[in-house]
Amino acid sequence: MTAIAYADAVAADGPELDAMARESWIATFGEASSAADLALYMAEAYGPGGRLLRDLGDPAYRFRLARDEGRVMGYAKIGPASLPDDPAPANSVQLYQLYVLPPWQGAGVAAALMQWFLDAARSAAAPAAVLTVWENNSRALAFYRRHGFREVGEYTFMTGNQADRDLVLRLDL
Repeated sequence: MTAIAYADAVAADGPELDAMARESWIATFGEASSAADLALYMAEAYGPGGRLLRDLGDPAYRFRLARDEGRVMGYAKIGPASLPDDPAPANSVQLYQLYVLPPWQGAGVAAALMQWFLDAARSAAAPAAVLTVWENNSRALAFYRRHGFREVGEYTFMTGNQADRDLVLRLDL
């Protein structure tokens, strides 16, 4: 592992980012869904018509990439908070995704991406930072709690036709 390089994503990063995000999502959550639900979710979230690439082109969202030897192996996506029954104050910033491929987990990449998120939220004078996390993702829950986030609600995350319970976490800034 060499020095990790961090940079904001641009449109040209889309295909590599999309492939990395898909790989990370499957590694983390793939076994928790049926093949049919996984296929439905993948078609909605990734690929040429997927939400990730649409959001990459939307100025309301920002992406930060982490690269090792030129390969995208981690990223964070942030934007305006938009949760149903949103427990966050107006003008809060939401962390939509923070994914790091398994070989780089525990190497400080997630912490650097989290710091970027919090710095961006503070620079925007956001009153709070919010995120959702799957209730069974104990590693991510512990990470977010170490950064001061606390549970303020729950959110139903749809993986295809499967409803999963996510926890809504908030950090007042």
